Amino acid sequence: MAFSADELRVLRRALAIALHPMPLSDEDVQDCLRLAGSVDEAVGEAGRLRAFLLADLARYRDALPGSVTGYLELLQDALAAGYDPRPDDLAALRALRGRPAAAALLERCQILAERSVRARLAGCAPAPTAPAPRGRLLALPGGRGADREPDRPKAPAAPAPGRTPAPKRPVPTPGEVFPPRRRPTPPPAEEERAAG
Repeated sequence: MAFSADELRVLRRALAIALHPMPLSDEDVQDCLRLAGSVDEAVGEAGRLRAFLLADLARYRDALPGSVTGYLELLQDALAAGYDPRPDDLAALRALRGRPAAAALLERCQILAERSVRARLAGCAPAPTAPAPRGRLLALPGGRGADREPDRPKAPAAPAPGRTPAPKRPVPTPGEVFPPRRRPTPPPAEEERAAG
């Protein structure tokens, strides 16, 4: 992630304020909020890019052996971005190990997969998941809102006097939502038609 000169100035100021709290001007608070928004946007974009890369990798893997070159390049990019190879990747690389590039990647992926499994078994690292969203920046020390009390969960509003709250409606069962279908009645026999 790269910061512009203005963003670096705001970041330095925010770090200085975090170390030595002091009152902030409205302009400084707005600058910090804009920077936080930019960082959130960049993190979200990185997540979208990673999801796109992994989806592309899966498409190329499904199209093997015709997409060998593209698959190997995408896998190298994904590994450089911190991707843990999946069993599908290892199986695909084993099938392609006649190619020197695939054989080298297979060796690298086996080492990475083994490390990942050992770390999970040892409890050192959870299974790879999407990055957790960062909490919003609500107030800076000394900035606007420093005098306010922190937000507390609000108690549910009491019902108006003389009114009883409506009972919560139970969730309907599938049988209530989708009643059983009735079997069609057979057409009347010819004798009944003739009699009628």
